[in-house]
Amino acid sequence: MNWGFPSKSFQKSLVSRRAETIGVVANGWPLSGIPISGCLGDQHAAMLGQLCRKGQAKSTYGTGAFILLNTGDEIIRSSHGLLSTLAYKLGPRAPTNYALEGSIAIAGAAVQWLRDGLGIIGSASEIEDMAGMVENTGGVYFVPAFNGLFAPWWRDDARGVCIGITRFTTKGHIARAVLESMCFQVKDVLDSMNKDSGMASEVNGKGQFLLRVDGGATVNNLLMQTQADILGSSVVRPSDIETTALGAAYAAGLAVGVWTEDQIFSGKNSDDTTIFRPQIDEKQRNKRCDSWYKAVTRTFGLADLSL
Repeated sequence: MNWGFPSKSFQKSLVSRRAETIGVVANGWPLSGIPISGCLGDQHAAMLGQLCRKGQAKSTYGTGAFILLNTGDEIIRSSHGLLSTLAYKLGPRAPTNYALEGSIAIAGAAVQWLRDGLGIIGSASEIEDMAGMVENTGGVYFVPAFNGLFAPWWRDDARGVCIGITRFTTKGHIARAVLESMCFQVKDVLDSMNKDSGMASEVNGKGQFLLRVDGGATVNNLLMQTQADILGSSVVRPSDIETTALGAAYAAGLAVGVWTEDQIFSGKNSDDTTIFRPQIDEKQRNKRCDSWYKAVTRTFGLADLSL
């Protein structure tokens, strides 16, 4: 299958991801006459809300996880399991920004499964404290391939596994492994982005992207620190983690002259962030990533697709 840029018919639909007045609210509505000036998809609005320019990536953590890398005016056709998409266009005469995109099916949904399916936690917010009861996963790896794996694997025959269990495994180890599974999956996508684009060196000298994060799950400090540890690079969380609405507002306000593009990208909000920096060494990181990869391969072929 070709994971390159979508067909021409689909490209036309992508043009809606823009900052431009495209109509007004119809008469008869309370806000009639108000211009409709920003039209962006969920993740693309979040990317704009995170002020991602060329070479910058963001990850949104919700039920799933969605990672986009701005590739500027270059359409990069992925050969590592990603999709090429339009990021945003900030005006009719502005250059088009494209992106590489990778979607993960199960992120926060795995926490919901611990709550609703297993009853290990009573609420999603409890997982941070439970996972914090142990210093590590005790060698447990959890791969949430409940209905297959999305980017960059694309395996519909995969099913979830929890391996490395011993007599001493506790619910704390499993809770921590669930959090780590989100971080490993995000790293898999970012590794593919690095291979496709070669842009990591533009962000830092360590072969990884500085990652901007948003979405409800990012309130979990242990999750964010684990993400930085597994990536080996900094993770930046804004004070406002609901950046989709912010990106839509940026696009709409730009189109009607509330602010300029320079004002949006001035970085004035950059001081109001929390930065998580890696706290483990490269040897530890590589060992854990190698074990994760082995766990992922154990999920392949487990589904009975005839059912």
